[in-house]
Amino acid sequence: MSNYLKKLIVKPDSKIRLKHFDPGYHGKHESRESAQPEIQKHIQKMQELQYLMYAENKHSLLIVLQGLDAAGKDGVVRHVLTGMNPSGCVAVNFKQPTAEDLDHDFLWRVHPHVPGKGSVAIFNRSHYEDVLVARVHNLVPEKVWSKRYDQINDFEQLIATENNTTILKFFLHISKNEQLARFKKRLDDPARQWKISESDYKEREYWDDYIEAFEDVLTKTSTEHAAWFIIPSNHKWFRNLSISQIIARTMEEMDMQFPKPTVNLAEIRRKYHQAAGKERSGGSK
Repeated sequence: MSNYLKKLIVKPDSKIRLKHFDPGYHGKHESRESAQPEIQKHIQKMQELQYLMYAENKHSLLIVLQGLDAAGKDGVVRHVLTGMNPSGCVAVNFKQPTAEDLDHDFLWRVHPHVPGKGSVAIFNRSHYEDVLVARVHNLVPEKVWSKRYDQINDFEQLIATENNTTILKFFLHISKNEQLARFKKRLDDPARQWKISESDYKEREYWDDYIEAFEDVLTKTSTEHAAWFIIPSNHKWFRNLSISQIIARTMEEMDMQFPKPTVNLAEIRRKYHQAAGKERSGGSK
């Protein structure tokens, strides 16, 4: 079994050029049917480990999803959530900042959504929009957005060290042709037409600018405490396979333990047997 935790990680100080990464890569599997048993195994492991994380209440997990339009961020959220108990997992979608957001620093709106101990948060788009969209569309001067890489690294180190948060960041890598094919599916499928936006094709004109911006993000903000993974995503099933494996293995490495009982188990057992005995003899009055 391939170890995608090692294979797809962006090592710190790497110089990333996305043309060197094949978005159509799919490992040893040739189809969704072939990969599905492995995917289900990872989902089951995620369920078990999230329950353990909630019980232990010492760790938290932040999953960041970024990618070009139609890369599959919503699909990953649905996939990951099938392996998580909703009571301990939240998905946050960062859209255009509000007027109030713009009156503060760019991380102000992000910090309240960082997961607390025992919980998981999924950022569908994230604080990285402020070095992607803000850069490509000149929403702020270069002297502003260029400083944000270090500010993001400091922010992520803060939550990793102060709150024991493990951070996994996934860039969903699709080809330009695959994006267009997915746009066509949206046009042809009434169940997907609600996703169509006026900006889809306008943003597509900035493809090269976005690729350059993503390359800088991957190069400058993949750190020991918050690594990026480049996920080949032309095949949705491989995207789900690799991400679920990375999440499951990362959670295993947390070495979480169930907390010890806070009650006297011998006394609780005595009370149980006493109650069970009364039930067998006709119930308590």
